[in-house]
Amino acid sequence: MERIEHLKKYLLAVHPVRRSAGEKAEFRKWLLGELRRTGWRGAEETYGKFNGSVNVVSGDPEKASVFLCAHYDTAARPLAPNFVSPTNPPAYVLYHLAVALVLVVAAFLAALAVSFPLNQPALMLPLFVISAVALLGLAAYGPANKFNANGNTSGVLTLLAIAEAVKRDKRVCLVFLDNNERNLLGASAFRKKHPNAAGCLVINFDCVGAGEHLLLMPSKNSRWDGELLDALGESFRADGPVEPHVLTTGLQYYPSDHRKFKFHVAVCACQHLAGLGYYIPHLGTKRDTELSEETAAYIARSMADFLPLYFNDQKEEDPT
Repeated sequence: MERIEHLKKYLLAVHPVRRSAGEKAEFRKWLLGELRRTGWRGAEETYGKFNGSVNVVSGDPEKASVFLCAHYDTAARPLAPNFVSPTNPPAYVLYHLAVALVLVVAAFLAALAVSFPLNQPALMLPLFVISAVALLGLAAYGPANKFNANGNTSGVLTLLAIAEAVKRDKRVCLVFLDNNERNLLGASAFRKKHPNAAGCLVINFDCVGAGEHLLLMPSKNSRWDGELLDALGESFRADGPVEPHVLTTGLQYYPSDHRKFKFHVAVCACQHLAGLGYYIPHLGTKRDTELSEETAAYIARSMADFLPLYFNDQKEEDPT
């Protein structure tokens, strides 16, 4: 726990923002050193200038059958708080439609404020389009968001805690993904370069640092894997700082890197509100400062129990 607390403080103090190329490069240099210290060999993977992603991969993607992932990049400062409710997709859709409507109205009012005093109605449409594009550009490429403790410094910390808790195993590959905030480009590039991963189990840790409930959400294709569900249920016990829930029924939508892989388990921490369900608190706000090292340690301990169960306790040969 002491080591995890040290990593948390270092990440929040030295690498709280990982958005520009320079910030990402400095973070990856430090990350590779941490992986070497734990006994996991890491290396950078690039995918060309068009994609622009640089993932950090520890393990052999061609031999692994389980991939543990977390994205390390951080987002631009959002124009509105980011609301995510993994178990209530209608609420998620309605909220983001409402935000889009507010932006449309703002663009319209900006165009009206210029064209009306000039008595130039012909300017309305081009000014509206310019205003809308400017708002979209600001949302995608504006100033960096400085508050990223839960999203997704928590995933990075958790994956490093797993590297501490789990001995290097050729059946396991750790992947720190880039460009989650650019339409999951890092995950897409990794899947394209390593098609083997498309048929393997991918467990993605995103926003696991704040909340009393830990959701483990197998994909529709993974819900039928009885051995996977049994291993998750047995290893994630209700004796930690969060209450685990393995969700195998109902409609769920969680927009993160795991969606690029057919067989996945998405992991996130949530609060619960009656009438709404589970939701991730404070994303995209100045209150995204909570990062529980206790939860990171709990997940790492649970994954150390999960992997032998999932592999049916088969003895793995020394990977060296």
